[in-house]
Amino acid sequence: MAANPLAGESWDQALLAYESRMGRRVDIAHFYHRDRELFPTADEIRRADQRFLLENWKPEAGHSWAQVAAGAVDGEIDREAAYLKANFTKPFFLVVHHEPENEVDQASSGFTAKDYAAMFRHVVVRLRSDGVRNAVTVMNYLGTPKWGGQPWFDQLYPGDDVVDWVAEDPYVFGSNPLWRTGFAGTVNRRDFADPSWPGFYDWAMRKHPGKPIILAEWGVDEQPGQPAAKSGYFAAVPAGLRHFPAVKALVYWNAAATNPVGATRIDSSGRSLTAFRSLSGNTVVNVRH
Repeated sequence: MAANPLAGESWDQALLAYESRMGRRVDIAHFYHRDRELFPTADEIRRADQRFLLENWKPEAGHSWAQVAAGAVDGEIDREAAYLKANFTKPFFLVVHHEPENEVDQASSGFTAKDYAAMFRHVVVRLRSDGVRNAVTVMNYLGTPKWGGQPWFDQLYPGDDVVDWVAEDPYVFGSNPLWRTGFAGTVNRRDFADPSWPGFYDWAMRKHPGKPIILAEWGVDEQPGQPAAKSGYFAAVPAGLRHFPAVKALVYWNAAATNPVGATRIDSSGRSLTAFRSLSGNTVVNVRH
């Protein structure tokens, strides 16, 4: 869960309030950091005693991707590495600059797809050379067909040796046609105007077989005029998930109404909350080892 603060909450308060509404503790808690922020914070470390952390870091601090790849923030990377070794040695997911697709500028120096891949690689290699061994690295795409069809899309990938998991961030909102294709359309969304794009799941399986997939953000809005749509969607997730065995984790984006994805909070209606509680207890998603 990325438990976004509601009504003035802190991120820590939002996490606990969300768990209270859901009726169980989350398995993965997702947090966001950038630039000189050291992570995980004291609150996050405290919550990691019973949860796996997913830390999302944009390390650029005003620099371009190419500049980061050339060493512009090496001091900050080293500082973060020293902090981790001193304060947090449990395994955790690490995303380096999520959803890069809509920031790619092939005509602008420093922000090409290849620059992004070089930046990601440099950050991971630098952390590892500094002795960080507990970061499970995640390449986190938007994963939408609009970007998958771009000729530079494959160039974003930093390499199997620096990527442990592959992620996408699918949402279902408004009158989005994904409502008609259920969970399969969310995980493996197609663009029928561009038949060359197979859907994110199929693309990942072809390009990077063996990499586990995580939905690092996913969320469902209320569908206008259909008050049972969101609860029905939640109810269908376990059956849909069985068709995508490489998807190993679902991290829900719980937020009030935001543009463009709408009110993804699980308690946007009473029936939605009931359905999500049922989903969270289903053995397909609530796996205990």
